[in-house]
Amino acid sequence: MTTESQTDILISGGGIAGLTAAAAFASAGFSVQCVDPTPPITERDREGSDLRTTAFLQPARTLLDEAGLWQRLAPHAAPLQIMRIVDAGGDVPEPRIIKDFNAADLSELPFGWNLPNWLLRREMLHRLEELDNVDLRLGTATTGLFTRMNEARVTLSDGSRTRARLVIAADGRNSTMREAAGIKVHTTRYGQKALAFAVTHPIPHNSVSTEIHRSGGPFTLVPLPDYEGSPSSALVWMERGPRAQELFEMDVAQFEQEMTERSCGLFGPLTLASRRTIWPIISQSAERLYGERLALVAEAAHVVPPIGAQGLNMSLGDMRILLDLAKANPTDLGNTKMLETYHRKRFTEVKLRVKGIDMLNRASMVEARPLRDVRAMGLNALYSMSPVRKTLMRMGLGAQ
Repeated sequence: MTTESQTDILISGGGIAGLTAAAAFASAGFSVQCVDPTPPITERDREGSDLRTTAFLQPARTLLDEAGLWQRLAPHAAPLQIMRIVDAGGDVPEPRIIKDFNAADLSELPFGWNLPNWLLRREMLHRLEELDNVDLRLGTATTGLFTRMNEARVTLSDGSRTRARLVIAADGRNSTMREAAGIKVHTTRYGQKALAFAVTHPIPHNSVSTEIHRSGGPFTLVPLPDYEGSPSSALVWMERGPRAQELFEMDVAQFEQEMTERSCGLFGPLTLASRRTIWPIISQSAERLYGERLALVAEAAHVVPPIGAQGLNMSLGDMRILLDLAKANPTDLGNTKMLETYHRKRFTEVKLRVKGIDMLNRASMVEARPLRDVRAMGLNALYSMSPVRKTLMRMGLGAQ
């Protein structure tokens, strides 16, 4: 006999976005079921752990507070006070232009706080364990979606079914729920891959996030708390696919030499302090952010290259709107009016951000020297105009 359960909200996906959504909606009093086929790995050095990091920008902190997450995360977070952009597009890999965007120009708080993804999963699971109105089903996948005007019925891989007023698709770029609803996506492939790992270095980062542009894509060091007594950073190194694969397979000594050179030596010799992970870079956006009784969030709705900490912060922007709509009119949860409003409030901004990050990524990839010179001049021009610089910083934080 098929077992059936009922909940206010079913969240398909137990990644960072899905777990945040579960904590946020449950903390607001809704009953939540969260399912994911892969139980999260919550230890740094275990095979398969996610060594990427997430920089939560200023606006995200309120949502994390409301979800009961921030107090757990704050002790582990590395503040990001300065965003440093370095152009190293000359004949040799050395800084030609260095520009600092300082959060102090906008507020008393840092731009954001950086945390490793494996640790985020650990702390988020601890928070969900405290909430009686969360049914967490890790190791279970969503396999089917049937909707009516007043509810959705979701089939799970264990043979059970769940009836929900709202289904939130937080199940990634290949979202099962989005496909079940027949919502199409537009995908751009760059022929790039990103390496993500942790490093230590003798020169402290001083809460500065450093993005170095040469060719192939950005090389970005984001502050982490010290590791084994040494200053540490999370590093995301984007390159064209074949070069990225070559770096991924390189022996450690040669890899450390290559990344120290690519870093322009700004932090001294870089030492690999974790496994290397690699994944393909794409841009993707859904043609709409909702279906009947279904809301798309995070990578089910939009995927962007890892530039300027925009990815997850766009996802939290989705959650902020959905949560506010749900709290304002709980009786409208999941109905057409609520979901059309969600789409209207998010779709244009998401589209603009996806396009903007696409342009930044293409600019960072350029190989030809004259184009790299144009990029450097553009950075100089934008930075030298204070109102433009501050507007760019506010946009980076997610301001409308």
